[in-house]
Amino acid sequence: MNEIFDATAYFDNIYARPVMLETRSLTQIFRHGKLQRTVLNQIDLQVHKREFICVIGPSGCGKSTLSRIVAGLDSFHSGEVLVDGQPIQGTSAERGMVFQGYTLFPWKTVKQNVMFGPLMKGLSQTRAEEMAREWINIIGLEKYENQYPHELSGGMKQRVAIARALVNEPKLLLMDEPFGALDPHTRQKMQKHLMDLWQNIDLTILFVTHDMDEAILLADRIVVLKSNPGEIKEIIEVNLPRPRYSDLIHSTEFKQLRAHIDVLVHAQEDSLDPALQNLPKIPRMRHIDTSE
Repeated sequence: MNEIFDATAYFDNIYARPVMLETRSLTQIFRHGKLQRTVLNQIDLQVHKREFICVIGPSGCGKSTLSRIVAGLDSFHSGEVLVDGQPIQGTSAERGMVFQGYTLFPWKTVKQNVMFGPLMKGLSQTRAEEMAREWINIIGLEKYENQYPHELSGGMKQRVAIARALVNEPKLLLMDEPFGALDPHTRQKMQKHLMDLWQNIDLTILFVTHDMDEAILLADRIVVLKSNPGEIKEIIEVNLPRPRYSDLIHSTEFKQLRAHIDVLVHAQEDSLDPALQNLPKIPRMRHIDTSE
């Protein structure tokens, strides 16, 4: 890589900022009858103002559970969750949430979807419409403000979902695999658009993903979780300069970081799913003439 990047100074600057999100000994236990499973165990995490954190780990490690708890959608067993130093109490406009599913109101237009939050906060129709139009312009959908979700592509729908979250001016944006359902080209464009938004807005992001390349391209730090129980295995500082572009994946530094994360995420997969260890040999179901 040709750019000189002072990672020490970069992260010193991040750690000097106030803590926006903090979890202290956060534990979540799911119960079903007499059975119980610890999904998150003693999670201690500090996310600083304007930091971009990605959470990654094997299936069942509690990534989505963590984001839902911070959003106030789910209660938790024990511990503390603080936003700007205050314990969370249910959902709040200061914590915006974007899911993989677009969760738009199908009977509302793009503009009406984005206006929903400001109207719920008691703002006037005129002010809500002004705010909605501002964000619709920012996400580049001003030509589509009167269209309905079924008339939009997947990338457009997700941009509307992001605008609907950001119009409320949240301190923290929570994103749970928001680009998981998109095709690779659209996903790449959405990643770049999100980075442009984050670099120009006073916003802290907690982003859940299963895609290692995505985590490296987006994050300041990557929180790697392990399963059974869900615990923090490692927190990795991404020592790569910004802005980051997709061709970065070909660099030696990127490949080394990806290989390290790959080991962390997949090392325990066999123990998590013993059925994968002894897969049966597939019998030949019909005669195949290899000369055809």
